[in-house]
Amino acid sequence: MVNQRLLTLGIESSCDETGVGIYSSEDGLISHKLFSQIELHAEYGGVVPELASRDHIQRALPLIKEALIDSNIRLEDLTGIAYTAGPGLSGALLVGGSIAQSLAWGLGIPALGVHHMEGHLLAPLLQSDQPQFPFIALLVSGGHTLLVEVTRIGEYKILGQSLDDAVGEAFDKTAKILGLGYPGGPALAKLANQGVKGRFNFPRPMTDRPGLDFSFSGLKTFARNTYINFPKEKANIAKAFEVAATETLTIKCRRALEQTGLKTLVVAGGVSANISLRSTLNDMAKKLDVDVFYPAHEFCTDNGAMIALAGHFRFLSGQRNDHYEISIKPRWSLEELQSV
Repeated sequence: MVNQRLLTLGIESSCDETGVGIYSSEDGLISHKLFSQIELHAEYGGVVPELASRDHIQRALPLIKEALIDSNIRLEDLTGIAYTAGPGLSGALLVGGSIAQSLAWGLGIPALGVHHMEGHLLAPLLQSDQPQFPFIALLVSGGHTLLVEVTRIGEYKILGQSLDDAVGEAFDKTAKILGLGYPGGPALAKLANQGVKGRFNFPRPMTDRPGLDFSFSGLKTFARNTYINFPKEKANIAKAFEVAATETLTIKCRRALEQTGLKTLVVAGGVSANISLRSTLNDMAKKLDVDVFYPAHEFCTDNGAMIALAGHFRFLSGQRNDHYEISIKPRWSLEELQSV
């Protein structure tokens, strides 16, 4: 096994995107495929868990076959299979876990359930310009808002998190208030480009007190009340919300960097694709003389590549599931993970 080429298949099925990736110990990421369920859930205005699970069942195996063909890899060449074990929707997680464990059992190779947010956290390592440990990570998505001190892979200390809505959730809910449809976050960001900065001044929640926790529920309510009073100013309201949310995140990142003395910031998760957030964080980074890293845009949202990468590192350290047990953790803290 010392000189064997390690080929890890990653399967992501935590919510509404089916992702597959293949990571090589020699060549890095060699293939990844993604199917988004946006159209499936759009008419309901949000993710329907049962529909998400059923669609993962239909999409996963065809995507695995496509990834194998594109990378000229046979199923028998794989040396390990990683899948998202949590956090996420129980039914959706079980689909990925069942497929991964069944394939691993049939091939006689190890399987391993990995942490969805660790995948996001490590996604910038898929690029040639990589952050060096230790660093601060801002993880921002539809389900999570976390500030994490990262010493090494698997050694995480949560410095702050949202006490209510995640920032991505607040984007989606505010977009729904404005009648922008689903998915709301990108639609709101697009509309905000037409707005005038400063027309409305929204609060920066929990920045007037010490600490690194977040709260975005009140900001969403402030947007709703403003819309009730100014229904013809959707673009300006979207702009005010986006500016307030991104500046709040930036203020907390600055605090975390100053508090720890670290000089590297990693920003990952779906909201990390937001142009306004990147611009604000980049300005802050220049002033503090720190380096900031983001995933490529294709790896900001949920994807199988990041799961394959996270699985690769953990397989290298000897970790694997026992007896091909299908194990999922819909709620799972990063601080519970073993270091690598």
